[in-house]
Amino acid sequence: MDDDASVRKALARLLGSAGYRTETFASAEELLVRSDLESVSCILADVQMPGLNGLELQHALRAVDRQLPIVFITGHGDIPMSVRAMKAGAVDFITKPFEDVELLKAVALALGKSRAEQNERIETAAIRRRLSTLTPREREVLWHVLGGQLNKQAAVDLGVVEKTIKVHRARIMKKMGARSLAELVRMAVRIDYLRAESSAS
Repeated sequence: MDDDASVRKALARLLGSAGYRTETFASAEELLVRSDLESVSCILADVQMPGLNGLELQHALRAVDRQLPIVFITGHGDIPMSVRAMKAGAVDFITKPFEDVELLKAVALALGKSRAEQNERIETAAIRRRLSTLTPREREVLWHVLGGQLNKQAAVDLGVVEKTIKVHRARIMKKMGARSLAELVRMAVRIDYLRAESSAS
């Protein structure tokens, strides 16, 4: 993303030669009006652009819940802004003039981060889907288990016999695809289950 058409063309040619599929934009606003931001893996942008600058682009993407990995190209005078952009989540910033290999290395890093974040979103969504299959009683038992209670303690709280808690625990483990209590806890932590349940109750 750059307001200079010749720069956009040169960058697209370089990235294309490395096997990347690219699309160019003259401004942040042009990018943001896309209806299919989900298809974008990372962004390469000049930190100083007409209209929204790099930091403002980051904020705008966050507002639509799309925090894409961004590599900023910067002039020497833009370094303070670039540092702030890095603190706000940018992957890297490259100072002009730069070597092709430096740019390609930064893009590879951004794409690696994008893949990792995509995998994280997929895994989190899968956990939430499995959680939605639990019955209300199973969710109550899960709450007690994650709170560190023994089966007999949960049984007293819920007014059932200990054997019933054991049956529910086994069903919870099967539905959640957890092979151990530790794995079940990690799933709950990943989706911040306890806080979400506390807020809902």
